[in-house]
Amino acid sequence: MNPQDLQVIRALIAKAKRWDAFFGVLGILALMVGVLTFCALFLDMAIQGVPRLDADFFTNFPSRRAAGAGILSAWVGTTLVMLVTALAAVPLGIAAGVYLEEYAPKNWMTDIIEINITNLAGVPSIVYGLLALGLFVYQFGFGQSILSAGLTLALLILPVVIVATREAIRAIPQAIREGAYACGATTWQMVADHILPYSSAGILTGVIIGMARAIGETAPIITIGALTFIAFLPPVPFTGDPAAGLSDWLFAPFTVMPIQMFNWTSRPEAAFQVNAAAAGFVLVLMTLAMNGLAIWLRYRLRKNIKW
Repeated sequence: MNPQDLQVIRALIAKAKRWDAFFGVLGILALMVGVLTFCALFLDMAIQGVPRLDADFFTNFPSRRAAGAGILSAWVGTTLVMLVTALAAVPLGIAAGVYLEEYAPKNWMTDIIEINITNLAGVPSIVYGLLALGLFVYQFGFGQSILSAGLTLALLILPVVIVATREAIRAIPQAIREGAYACGATTWQMVADHILPYSSAGILTGVIIGMARAIGETAPIITIGALTFIAFLPPVPFTGDPAAGLSDWLFAPFTVMPIQMFNWTSRPEAAFQVNAAAAGFVLVLMTLAMNGLAIWLRYRLRKNIKW
């Protein structure tokens, strides 16, 4: 190779490195725009809301007096709704993803199902609220309850969990499947002992994204009849006179944190704006705690994998 060709190659490599550095800087700037925007909003919310946080704020019901208003019914309602959402969406979404990747035949029907699942991930949340209003509230008779809200949000995040599960399973090398089959394993043994443990990190990432979206949703919850002002809690099982049943809390009226915040921000008094900032700060902390739990579970699952 003559020196002229080497010079051309060096010029091409230098140009490629310049473009690589340019896109690296561009990516960092794009990341920083999102991160700094969130940090600025979160800091402003913390400055306004943290002084309002005390024991009474967490143990008092909403009130027409801003100084005595609290988020007891809102954070309890949010916790219970998220519990129902997780119990409904996570097992069903993972099972559907495993079936589509490992069991479903590759034909036109499967292709139609896959296309519809992908499209459902982008459907506006209000559409799920209208669907749930007709299906859960009226058709199934669940009423305007915690169960209806949890199932509505489960429908909302189900496509996200399914898609994330499928992508995590696709990332597992085919050699692992072939090795399991070569040792005489059945499809379920291969999935349970190899595919699910190795793909657990990706699956939990999808669950985190879905649950983080669900905890902040307002439109579908309002559509099915969540209350903007509630001064009581769902019945605790086996308490009261007569004693509440084990599942009575599922059919109790409810409110959630985003609706409580919307109620306070719609009021003109500045004190209610401070309450809304404090509630938003708590909601972000609840989201981070939920994500932290999922990350810890992902770490534990990874640690227990036998290579």
